[in-house]
Amino acid sequence: MMGMKKSEVYDLLNLAEDYLQDGFRRERPPLSRDSEAVNDPASPPTPEQVLARIAEQVAGCTRCSLHRERSHTVPGEGATAPLVIVIGEGPGADEDRSGRPFVGRAGQYLDRWLAAVGLDRRSNCFIGNIVKCRPPGNRDPLPEESAACLPYLERQIAVLRPRAILAVGRIATQILCGRSEGIGQLRSMELEYRGIPVVATYHPSAVLRNTELRAPVWEDLKRLQALPVLRA
Repeated sequence: MMGMKKSEVYDLLNLAEDYLQDGFRRERPPLSRDSEAVNDPASPPTPEQVLARIAEQVAGCTRCSLHRERSHTVPGEGATAPLVIVIGEGPGADEDRSGRPFVGRAGQYLDRWLAAVGLDRRSNCFIGNIVKCRPPGNRDPLPEESAACLPYLERQIAVLRPRAILAVGRIATQILCGRSEGIGQLRSMELEYRGIPVVATYHPSAVLRNTELRAPVWEDLKRLQALPVLRA
């Protein structure tokens, strides 16, 4: 790349990324003088810029059949230097309409859980899902759908570098941690994702259907709060 302008190098790298990720080239605005500085190797992109890039790719993704019926993609939202990432299995109807994760009744309930242990999606928590598009009828994501979408979440976790992960529900925990047990067993296990401690608990929607799960969830939240990495 000797002798090439920064704008030419930027375009070449983006072209290679497009083909590796999706097999085609996406149109982009011309590289301005300011954006040259942002993409200068001496000035690495900020987490906000990386997350915006991932959200852009998610918005145009057609890797699995879920894209056919979506209203909006739901890339995730929250703090860019979070203590905790909360991960569910996939968006529901309210999320599909809004493009935001956990905004329906279950999401409002989740916000109350987080507040009880000093967490908030606006300040120290990021919320996302295994798949970024709503499965029809809120069914479980199919293996091929999870496999197609998981790289986006993996890249988000890598740039956010949380101290811990709260996995809500069986599907999210199984996929993140490579396990096959039910959520009742997973809750009692010491789990991790690439060295990051994972606490598993029931999905808020399950607790809304069965209030007897409230006590176990509170125990899980206290276990999350007591993690040494969150108390440092």
